[in-house]
Amino acid sequence: MTGNLLITGRPGSGKTTLIRRLTERFAGYSPVGFFTLEARMGRERVGFDLVSLAGERRCFARTGFSGPCRVGKYGVDIEGFEEFLASVPFFASGARLVFIDEIGKMECCSSVFRRVVREVLDAATPCVATVALRGVPGLDRIKARGDVRVVEVTRSNRDQLLPELEAEVRRLVGAGPGKGGGRETIDTNLPLN
Repeated sequence: MTGNLLITGRPGSGKTTLIRRLTERFAGYSPVGFFTLEARMGRERVGFDLVSLAGERRCFARTGFSGPCRVGKYGVDIEGFEEFLASVPFFASGARLVFIDEIGKMECCSSVFRRVVREVLDAATPCVATVALRGVPGLDRIKARGDVRVVEVTRSNRDQLLPELEAEVRRLVGAGPGKGGGRETIDTNLPLN
């Protein structure tokens, strides 16, 4: 039985926007987790920040950071990330949903994060996460789990995808019908039921 939803797609396809909209729609389910935002100076992206669903914001990666983990032009603050992860109550007894944005190269520089992801996906509380389309070691094993449904977001389907994802999350939390597991690209020419 599918217990987790993974949203994948190319960079810029709309994964973070979709997961943020889902966190808003399911705010009544005491969700926990975090999402990632671009940090900009004017029009230039200079890095990324982490924002917990409780509103805590922390620097995650910057062009000028010279830590041991670098992804492209960004240095990742692994120590700060792990402190941030410790503040997120992923396993709180009242939480009915976990949101993680994203399981990607930068995040997977942290062994603590990789452990948290495994434990969250193994837990009874459903998880909705964005995941890189490719390029992260071990990601194929996560996507191939029998307890996940993987949905690929594309620029052509992202605007119509929210109702489908919302129905799936309702099924995960026991609040309505949804579809079964498996990897798929949603065809927006099909009815969303």
